[in-house]
Amino acid sequence: MMTNLFSIFDPSTNIFNLSLNWISTFIGLLFIPYSFWIIPNRQFIFWNFILNKLHNEFKMLLGINQFHGSTFIFISLFSFILFNNFLGLFPYIFTSTSHLTISLSISLSLWLSFMFYGWINNSQHMFIHMIPQGTPSILMPFMVLIETISNIIRPGTLAVRLTANMIAGHLLLTLLSSTSNNMSFYMLLILILLQILLLILESAVAIIQTYVISILSTLYSSEVN
Repeated sequence: MMTNLFSIFDPSTNIFNLSLNWISTFIGLLFIPYSFWIIPNRQFIFWNFILNKLHNEFKMLLGINQFHGSTFIFISLFSFILFNNFLGLFPYIFTSTSHLTISLSISLSLWLSFMFYGWINNSQHMFIHMIPQGTPSILMPFMVLIETISNIIRPGTLAVRLTANMIAGHLLLTLLSSTSNNMSFYMLLILILLQILLLILESAVAIIQTYVISILSTLYSSEVN
């Protein structure tokens, strides 16, 4: 019996007090067969099609001032989060993206790198960005304060958005499955159908949240150029 519903997200598997759950963060590539990298197959062509579409979209968002190869940072971010979101949908696999340890580490490191680069190399542009064009003089101090706060909370909103969406679906699946002990056969069939539909919804959420995080990170980086 669980004393706390959120305990399903706690790392529990360990050897010599070393948590093995976080290994799931790095085993996504093991699910890809070796032939994927050598022989052009359907999976390889499909994944390349997705990455090319993402590359073109990120390139358009970054604009003409982008550095060559900067889109690969966000493509790698997309692939990493997508692998971890999908791995968490499998039974008995730890969902690393449901923890702020992972999501906040990613968003905070990206945001800090953008801020350091922007203030060191484009400080005048960063100051101009704090005051939208056409702002009355009397409102300028308030606009600077508002823009500063909205800029500071960006990594937190990115991390919480990903974490909350991953936690919500898993909690709903757990709550539904915990009610199946005293159900009749027909109600159990309905519950299984609901679980399948919810799992399909969670797969869509995993893709959408990955895309949202990647797009927002790209937009944040385009503002410092």
